[in-house]
Order: sequence, then structure tokens, then C-alpha cells
Amino acid sequence: MKAGTSVIFLPCRDIEKTRHFYHEILGLPIEQKQGDNLYIFDTGYGYWGFVQYHDGRSPLSGPQGVCLSLNLKDDQAVLQHYEELKDCCEVFREPLKHQDFPVFSFFLKDPDGYLVEYQNVWEV
Repeated sequence: MKAGTSVIFLPCRDIEKTRHFYHEILGLPIEQKQGDNLYIFDTGYGYWGFVQYHDGRSPLSGPQGVCLSLNLKDDQAVLQHYEELKDCCEVFREPLKHQDFPVFSFFLKDPDGYLVEYQNVWEV
């Protein structure tokens, strides 16, 4: 069986801060809102869902946490997004070529500490 699309659901502390970051700052369209504690964002490749659970669940961020990557068409697009976002987001790492992978990217941190990567994967 082949799935049509996929959604990754991640816990967050404050759904409104998360909505603001992903929709207002990064510009991801809201695919769906469910109640007052869940948003699903369209990345163009699939969906990221964020949920403010009411059971005390913590975000999966931190050194061993989750990295959410957005793939771009070339290095120039990576640099363009960096220039647009560097002054309004917490930059975790500036644009550079990865040492171990054929990837050029930069990383931001969202309000819960999730790493958001804008990348261009080079053909090898």
C-alpha cells in the first residue's frame, strides 16, 4: 500500500507561538487547524503538525531531538532564505557545506528548540 501524503506530529509548548513562527515568519501555509491546540502546516513535500498537548508532554527538541528540513532548488535559494530570516529568527548555524554530506544548509531554532534546516542536497 502506498500512502498519498504524510504528516509528522510534534509536541509544542505554546501553539500560538508555533503558529506564528511557522506561518507568519517562515510562510508555511496552514493546511488545517483542529481545535485550539493543533495546526498542520504544508511544507510542499508533506505536512508538519504541531500539538500543544494537555498532558504535560515535552517537545522532542534538544541535542538528541528532531531536525525538520526544507529542501530548496539550489545554494542561492538557501542563501536567499537565510538573508530573509537571519534577523527575525534564532540562527543555530549559518549557511555552509556539510563536512559529511553533499548538503549546503543553515539551521534555525523554532520556539521549542526544534532545528529547522533550509538545505540544498547536491547530486553526487
